[in-house]
Amino acid sequence: MTGRNGTKTLVRSRNDRMVAGVCAGVARYFGIDVTMVRVILVVVCLITGGAGILAYLVAWAIIPEESETAPAGNAADEKQDAAAGLGRERARTSR
Repeated sequence: MTGRNGTKTLVRSRNDRMVAGVCAGVARYFGIDVTMVRVILVVVCLITGGAGILAYLVAWAIIPEESETAPAGNAADEKQDAAAGLGRERARTSR
């Protein structure tokens, strides 16, 4: 999600969540696949004997949830943006 001054902000996802949206929010913030973040979390949990679960719970408590009014990175929004771009490209080539 982009803040008011154009900076990225870390927020928990409302749409792409399995538990609390922490992994999806982190993935969106860093621009990586959410599956990679989830796999990394599982590996960290296994290696550290469960400290990853504690880190997830802390992140759940301190990372704010994205607002209902402006869901960033929504799949429907991305499809609309792609369709709008396609329409502009067709208009340019038809001239």
